[in-house]
Amino acid sequence: MTDIAKAGTFSLGDRTVKRLGYGAMQLAGPGVYGPPKDRDAAIAVLRAAVAQGVDHIDTSDFYGPHVTNQLIREALHPYPDDLVIVTKVGAKRGADASWNPAFSAEELTQAVHDNLRNLGVDALDVVNLRLMFDVHGPAEGAIEAPLTVLADLQRRGLIRRIGLSNATRAQVAEGRRITEIVCVQNQYNLAHRGDDALIDELATAGTAYVPFFPLGGFSPLQSTALSEVAARLGATPMQVALAWLLRRSPNILLIPGTSSLGHLRENLAAADLTLPDDAMVALDGIGAA
Repeated sequence: MTDIAKAGTFSLGDRTVKRLGYGAMQLAGPGVYGPPKDRDAAIAVLRAAVAQGVDHIDTSDFYGPHVTNQLIREALHPYPDDLVIVTKVGAKRGADASWNPAFSAEELTQAVHDNLRNLGVDALDVVNLRLMFDVHGPAEGAIEAPLTVLADLQRRGLIRRIGLSNATRAQVAEGRRITEIVCVQNQYNLAHRGDDALIDELATAGTAYVPFFPLGGFSPLQSTALSEVAARLGATPMQVALAWLLRRSPNILLIPGTSSLGHLRENLAAADLTLPDDAMVALDGIGAA
């Protein structure tokens, strides 16, 4: 079994977690909507992740909706003392499975209470405000009003730590004037390098950066380049993409998601993969292309 501690640790506020975690989004049904095809398999994946040392699980009550949080509770409650569960608010699902903003004080407060109930906890470890000015990526917009709502809930003891998701550098700076931001969660990978400067700024400040879609949005040419490196190293493309992220910056925390026990083991085995310098040069070229 892979010792994922070899990938190192980093802080989420006053908590320290291993850099290889798990994202629960894929445990919901198709399109992250409705129940999983195999509930027992979803439960098994969550239990296996924790058994293999994962102490950072990413989720949201708008996955399903409610599905992944209820699965986490069924699989893992009462939770291990070292487990940090990070959730998101700021969006809701339409009856057509659409993703819609949910930024009002009432919607945010309801979302926090939904997360508390479905996870079965008295306080949420970390709540990321998912910004929805553009569903497909970060876009500018004022965040003071919704973030103030979360900061008020934090003062009431319902939230321990606050982060941002789908955020621009300006929004991170704005957020820091309101409350401590313990993590930023954006799309970032070998092919999508738009947050390079932000990652370095956060690393200097000791703030975690949590990239999602580690294989999202690759062109065929980029995928071919990644596959060639993976074949040379005797690894899967996903393992190489994760290993590159681990080497990219020490403040990067990974949350690869899967509903498969086999893929879970493969993803966590990225902790065993050391990328030689020539592989790093080839991989860095993917983003430059």
